[in-house]
Amino acid sequence: MTKKNQNIVPHLWYDKEAKEAAAFYASIFPDSRITNETTVHDTPSGDAELVSLELWGQKFMAINAGPFFKFNPSVSFFVNFDPSREKHASEKINEVWNKLSEGGTVLMPLGKYPFSEKYGWIQDKYGLSWQLILTNPEGEERPTIIPSLLFVGDQCGKAEEAIHFYLSVFKNAKQGLLARYPQGMEPDKEGNIMFSDFMLENYWITAMDSAMDHQFSFNEAISFMVYCDTQEEIDDYWEKLSAVPEAEQCGWLKDKFGVSWQIVPSEMEEMMTSGTPEQIAHVNQATLTMKKLDLAELQKAYEGI
Repeated sequence: MTKKNQNIVPHLWYDKEAKEAAAFYASIFPDSRITNETTVHDTPSGDAELVSLELWGQKFMAINAGPFFKFNPSVSFFVNFDPSREKHASEKINEVWNKLSEGGTVLMPLGKYPFSEKYGWIQDKYGLSWQLILTNPEGEERPTIIPSLLFVGDQCGKAEEAIHFYLSVFKNAKQGLLARYPQGMEPDKEGNIMFSDFMLENYWITAMDSAMDHQFSFNEAISFMVYCDTQEEIDDYWEKLSAVPEAEQCGWLKDKFGVSWQIVPSEMEEMMTSGTPEQIAHVNQATLTMKKLDLAELQKAYEGI
């Protein structure tokens, strides 16, 4: 995957640790770096620091914006260590696991499972969850880091519906793998999604159901930014995805499954990274007055009109 065409970017919400966490992750994964840091003043959370980063060639955004949302395993990140691409994949997975384990919590120990020679699920010291897996190189190649949606509680059993919904919303989309729970995997129901993945706008996401008693659900700590070239695209995504009117603000919305998205103009990235402090402040102030973003108004704010 080339970096330029990543139109969906995961956005991580921290209280105050975004820069520290970004530097930590960039030190752990290959082909990783912090690409930009910007401070946005006078947001509802006070001064918010925005950090753009690339982890193993995948774009991420992180923000310091107060203690309002906490990470939980409903959204985690799969990291594929593929022996056909990574010379010392097995050693590399151990190394990354050890670093992510510092101050973290093991959710599933690193070891051999029926689906992989080596797999483990860890919550790092910042609360973010990672699933490290030694990939079977015979399968179709996947990106190195893929977000994973876990449908639990009221949402358990809805993974398949969610996949079909997302495939209908995004124009460039396709279904990947699909594995269902067999009989005898209680509490999971036969036929529910044990593992699946799908691609939206060249961006892969995995989804699965779990009937275990999990005390968490989707929240705004992890959202997905969708970059749009036109107001028409912004309107279209907004209309199809937004299902919780009270969650609509500053380009953020929540869909019917509780997953948070940010529908943003592609130009916004350029404005927030290349603008003068004054221009960034103008764009930010304009954004704060909007629910769905208005590209023309944001351009005017940027140009000081």
